[in-house]
Amino acid sequence: MNNDMANPSAPLIAIIEDEAPIQKFLHASLQVEGFRIIQATTAKEGVRLITQQHPAIVLLDLGLPDADGISVISSVRGWSSLPIIVLSARGEEKSKIEALDAGADDYLTKPFGVGELLARIRSALRRAARPPVDGEDHTFRFGNVHGDLAARQVFVDENEVKLTKLEFDLLALLVRNRDRVLTHQYLLKEVWGPGSANEPHYVRVFMANLRKKLEKNPSRPQYLLTEQGIGYRLRSS
Repeated sequence: MNNDMANPSAPLIAIIEDEAPIQKFLHASLQVEGFRIIQATTAKEGVRLITQQHPAIVLLDLGLPDADGISVISSVRGWSSLPIIVLSARGEEKSKIEALDAGADDYLTKPFGVGELLARIRSALRRAARPPVDGEDHTFRFGNVHGDLAARQVFVDENEVKLTKLEFDLLALLVRNRDRVLTHQYLLKEVWGPGSANEPHYVRVFMANLRKKLEKNPSRPQYLLTEQGIGYRLRSS
């Protein structure tokens, strides 16, 4: 374990990764950006580190020597909602979906660039810092779209947009989890119910409808984004 406490006011990032070259790359890249770094090389050590140090965000490799990284996600999600970004050489959609369904917030497939990593970290930290949409503030905004979840109202600029119940429910779920990848299975279960697990076309059709109503250019969406083969993400900025 490496514990870098040079700047006590900087966000603390936990890196759980057993490959030394990747560890060094992550440490150097994040340290120069002003982050504090703590590191672990096994699942067991990683869970202990998170429990004791309470980092602001976790960067997690799935292929750990003592256990699959999925077990770390499941363990942490039992008591914490802190952002977890999966870093994996596994490019298969199945592995990504399994990690996201277990509670990961995002994923990056190795190899990846520093710029993309930092963008994902900033996005996850922004999301974690927001007050819950289920609390007092039900309002939301992305681009020229804004609305109120409690009032079930959505506007583009100053013009109210009429959404069907399912369109609104899908949008509301994306808003509540903005900047987070939601899998097809999760969206189907939450919006259409558990009996719709084998109907992925439902999500595609309704996302297309939302884009037509809310995006300036539905064929090149800026906010209602597709994660190819995985699901969808609402980019809030």
